[in-house]
Amino acid sequence: MPVIRRAGPEDFDAVAAIQSASPHAAQWPVAEYMPYEFMVALEVDAVVGFVVWRMVAEGECELLNLAVAAAFRRRGIARQLMDAILHLPENQIFLEVRESNQAARMFYKSIGFQEVSIRREYYRSPVEVGIVMKFHSC
Repeated sequence: MPVIRRAGPEDFDAVAAIQSASPHAAQWPVAEYMPYEFMVALEVDAVVGFVVWRMVAEGECELLNLAVAAAFRRRGIARQLMDAILHLPENQIFLEVRESNQAARMFYKSIGFQEVSIRREYYRSPVEVGIVMKFHSC
């Protein structure tokens, strides 16, 4: 079972490697995550996944990025990383996901998110529709 902890500068290289190996993940400079809630999952002292979110208004947060190293996928790590967000008292949680990212859409639906709208041409490289999803705890 992985250990989930707050990320720090010592994790930047590992997070950048996971992010660059995950083509559907947002590809932001990792240091830009530091002002936000930024958690990593560790297995045998190695970073194997990460999650980043931010508060956007009182009682509302937005998932910015989530990725798990390919060798560690399908082991429940993404679900454990999401638990940090899903158990916040603020239960309005939003995210955007590429329309083509069926695996992520199914994962988010499995933990209680519903598709609520679309954003045309939201993503670049390639241009693609963003599906807006909202967490429903009930």
